[in-house]
Amino acid sequence: MTGHDFGPPDRLMPGKPAFDLTLYLVVGSDAVGRRKVEDVVSAALRGGVTVVQLREKTMPDAEMTALARRLKALASPFGVPLVVNDRIAVAREAGADGVHLGWDDEAAPAARARLGDAALVGLSAGTAAEAARVDCALADYVGIGSVYPTATKPDAGPAIGIAGLQRVHELLPLPAVAIGGIGLDNAAEVMAGSTVEGIAVVSAICGAPDPEAAARVLRAEIDKGRAARRG
Repeated sequence: MTGHDFGPPDRLMPGKPAFDLTLYLVVGSDAVGRRKVEDVVSAALRGGVTVVQLREKTMPDAEMTALARRLKALASPFGVPLVVNDRIAVAREAGADGVHLGWDDEAAPAARARLGDAALVGLSAGTAAEAARVDCALADYVGIGSVYPTATKPDAGPAIGIAGLQRVHELLPLPAVAIGGIGLDNAAEVMAGSTVEGIAVVSAICGAPDPEAAARVLRAEIDKGRAARRG
């Protein structure tokens, strides 16, 4: 497999937070059932998640901003960045560490202009054509998928499998996280069969009876997959 060398954290742009894509949690009020988003995130942080993305499709900006601020306060002591899905204004107002954006050609330049060079900007790619549209000068990382079919994001497009995941990653000189249908039963094989830096999950943690325990087991599965890759 083709590897990627992104250099040590001190090569990051001054002021940009170091980030670790090992276990990337995507969370929103629609994913946690009757629990509070803050409670699920707090447990997941104790279990070892390394990035938290807040994704709310219908929540008003003011309410989402307040929630993002609370999550930022929870994540900061762990050294874990908080990114906001799509809503650049919310990320800026809440003091989030960055944004994760879907496919809109104007979104990445707008995010960089409004949030500054120190913000994290993540983009999504699921095909070679989408990878070709990623501006690597503006993006810090890429989310690749959907690897497997997923009910969490109905508009994610056809599943690309591990082979497709690897093909897309080889086209992009950026750190990457695999997303889509990944959980305890396949996290290790995703890591073993690709060169991505980590996995992103929603229901595997948000839907678990014990989010902290689920995060811990996922971390162990990721480590298992990395060990198999090196072997």
